[in-house]
Amino acid sequence: MKAISFVKMHGTGNDFIIIDVLKQKATLGPEQVKQMCRRRLGIGADQLILVGPSRKADFKMRIFNADGGEVEMCGNGIRCVAKYLLDGKLTSKKTLEIETLAGIVKPEVLKDGRVKVDMGTPILEGNKIPVKLSGRVINRTIKAGDREFRITCVSMGNPHCVIFIDKVGKFAVAQYGPILEHHPLFPKRTNVEFVERISIKEIRMRTWERGTGETAACGSGACAAVVAGVLNSKIERKNLVHLLGGELGVEWAKDEHVYLTGHAEEVFRGEVKI
Repeated sequence: MKAISFVKMHGTGNDFIIIDVLKQKATLGPEQVKQMCRRRLGIGADQLILVGPSRKADFKMRIFNADGGEVEMCGNGIRCVAKYLLDGKLTSKKTLEIETLAGIVKPEVLKDGRVKVDMGTPILEGNKIPVKLSGRVINRTIKAGDREFRITCVSMGNPHCVIFIDKVGKFAVAQYGPILEHHPLFPKRTNVEFVERISIKEIRMRTWERGTGETAACGSGACAAVVAGVLNSKIERKNLVHLLGGELGVEWAKDEHVYLTGHAEEVFRGEVKI
């Protein structure tokens, strides 16, 4: 067995195991990722991230869900990676280019310690999200389990299904989240955001993350929720998103890019044998 160094971080309660493969070699299979992400029996995390060199950007990140599957993008995860790289003096750049499966994403570490990420332009065409529906999927009705939902679908480099409901705090996320995640409409499964409108400038959100379950926060999901809210004429383009783990600022700006801002914190460091 080999000892691998890791850092545990969180962004608004969305927690990550970050393994630096700039300094060490670490080849992980799905079962090893699942074991490390397990609560109580492992380190415990929503996702595991490998940070390494890139030929296209400053660094490259690979993101694995708690079920061991690799995914395209994570807004909270990339904020944690940017903070890790700057705090660890692995870069002196305040604005970075990081390669992901969703393309090159640019996080910026602000003077107050928060990290702002240019999440790019949202993808709205159903076949590109992907969703098995033509055109933009805005306020469409689908059946899931014993009830119907009106869905708006957005990709922020990864797929999201946004549903506006009342009293999100009491909603049965654990019941309907997995049904929607695995719905036949979504060939790559989907993340599901259940969103309550507080005002035109604030929303409250709970997320069922693909391959993980309900999490305390989801950065790309917060972005998708704001985009969906604007498309449904419910909220303004600049919004405060309340999540179980805290708050995130999201703006769908005039340049059509979505910007995500929030804190990223180191929790602890350690070694794990694999």
